[in-house]
Amino acid sequence: MKDYQDVYMTPGAFSWNELSTPDPKAACAFYGALLGWGFDTMNLGEGDYQVVKVGDVAVGGIMKQQQPGPALWGAYVTVESCDATVEKARGLGATVCAGPFDIPTIGRMAVLQDPQGAVIQVISYFPRTE
Repeated sequence: MKDYQDVYMTPGAFSWNELSTPDPKAACAFYGALLGWGFDTMNLGEGDYQVVKVGDVAVGGIMKQQQPGPALWGAYVTVESCDATVEKARGLGATVCAGPFDIPTIGRMAVLQDPQGAVIQVISYFPRTE
């Protein structure tokens, strides 16, 4: 049986969820109490990033939002090639909201808006070095 990391690195799989919120501390308190999540703090240079953990497995993140507006969850889908997926999405009528760009040590990502207006992130992960 595949472990979680093998599954989330499979093209087409939802692989990461991320909350952008004006109050990450309050969000961690809420979701920790509600769902039993644990958190590891990473400093990304522009503030802390809370890695959401279920047991010992990292499954998402919570960060301070950079733009005014309501808090929102974003879903990431694994793709084989971020750049190729962006070009294909453009050809299918999508708007590229951000990227493609690299997340150091993690992968290459982009934010897309489909022709109906829904936003999704795509990511191609760098090979693991374990």
